[in-house]
Amino acid sequence: MLPLVVVLLAGLEQSWAASCVVDSFNVKEDFDPKRYAGKWYALQKKDPEGLFLQDNISAEYTIGDDGSMVASSKGRVTLFGFWVVCADMAAQYTVPDSANPGKMFMNYQGLASYLSSGGDNYWVIDTDYDNYAITYACRTLKDDGSCEDGYSLIFSRNPRAC
Repeated sequence: MLPLVVVLLAGLEQSWAASCVVDSFNVKEDFDPKRYAGKWYALQKKDPEGLFLQDNISAEYTIGDDGSMVASSKGRVTLFGFWVVCADMAAQYTVPDSANPGKMFMNYQGLASYLSSGGDNYWVIDTDYDNYAITYACRTLKDDGSCEDGYSLIFSRNPRAC
């Protein structure tokens, strides 16, 4: 599995090397939320600034009757530098441009007062729906269109791969 991750990261890095302007990043063409729905396990991640789920991350995506996507995520966080707790997050996704459904906006809430809430772009860069998904989120854009603070996750459908 590690060679696959290395190849995926190399491809992602190569595609981003062309331009650092976030809006120029390609996402999964013809993204299908119904095929994406289900359980995913984080294999690797690049953290944003601040508190973030650190490991043992899983996310369950579901599609509502109206076609909207929601997720519940779980993972561990360390508070105050020593207190490790399990944390739950909830998120709702909207698609600002129906012609590009892989570029979503995510509103998220920590299900405990010490977790943050807010909104980020959430883009599915690539997925085969059955084995892997590469996601990217930019929390803060610079004036030149590049990302000031962002994060990325590589997901697997297989918890043993994590």
